[in-house]
Amino acid sequence: MKPLKKVFKPFTLINKRYLAEFFGTAILLAVITGSGLMGQILSVNNDGIILLGNSIATGAALYVLISLLGPISGAHFNPLVTFMAKLNKQFKQKLVLGYISAQVMGAITGVWFTHAMFSLPILQTSEKLRTGYGIWFSEFISSLILLSVIYLGQKQFKKNLAMMIALSVTAGYWFTSSTFFANPAVTIARSLTNTFVGIAPQHVFAFLFAQFLALFVISFFLKKNKV
Repeated sequence: MKPLKKVFKPFTLINKRYLAEFFGTAILLAVITGSGLMGQILSVNNDGIILLGNSIATGAALYVLISLLGPISGAHFNPLVTFMAKLNKQFKQKLVLGYISAQVMGAITGVWFTHAMFSLPILQTSEKLRTGYGIWFSEFISSLILLSVIYLGQKQFKKNLAMMIALSVTAGYWFTSSTFFANPAVTIARSLTNTFVGIAPQHVFAFLFAQFLALFVISFFLKKNKV
């Protein structure tokens, strides 16, 4: 018989991956939400300054989280990334549901923890309107860019991938009208905060549709051209 340590080793590894995705996504959303709130407080609702602080904080957090947790789980923090990895045969089917569950639950937890830190009601929904063809198209382009950077970065610049993703997201805040959500877990969680970074729940579906459409397009292109 195999020693118990060896028998349970695969399960321990899987649990570590799920925990890494949960806590990584939770911290990411805490940074996104918290930096938005801090910006509102310190800038007296100057949207330009809030967005600047929000984008820099998010980019910095992404760099650190991807660098630290990448060796454990791959640091997806995003269902689109998980699905793309599976479609490109870089990821096992049995882990997909666990990863996505951890990402969504982690994202929501991060938002709730931020509310607690700022003495806000834990449970709330956003009233911030983010709708219109321009914003939907922007979210499609944002997701397409993020997935392209990840795919090409993994193939050609793996050592610099964390920095490339962080800089892409930071820049994306500023050149897209949707402010570069590009992540279904982030989108769902941000509908649960009535702060600068929120999105009204009735607009979530359109964002998710644009994000998954981008996943379909890039997966189709990569499969057809075998890039």
